[in-house]
Amino acid sequence: MIVLDTHIWVWWVHGDPQLSGSHAKLIEENEDHELGICTISLWEVAKLVELGRLVLPISLEEWFANALAYPGVTLVDFTPSIAIESTQLPGKFHRDPADQIIVASARTFECELLTADQRIQDYQHVRTP
Repeated sequence: MIVLDTHIWVWWVHGDPQLSGSHAKLIEENEDHELGICTISLWEVAKLVELGRLVLPISLEEWFANALAYPGVTLVDFTPSIAIESTQLPGKFHRDPADQIIVASARTFECELLTADQRIQDYQHVRTP
């Protein structure tokens, strides 16, 4: 499995040109395996819509139904072990709780995290391609 950061998931679903070619290729290569979407990403998308920072072409309910049905997509539940891991990340990591949960999810499942967020890419305790 490879975990997709929230913005990567949104860019992929929307065919957004901000999704780099290398990220698009990694997603395509993992469609036959698992593309993990953390449950916190659902909340992040809903909050972005609420705040007007993301405009969807369809209702949020329809968007979730469609986006979660993409090839290889697996919803990664927020488990007690991920909750604990998110509060005990080694080294220095920034304080965004959603990012902490996404990083903790990738660490818990021992998989790569696909992100364009430089703060996460620079964090040495999570694998990013």
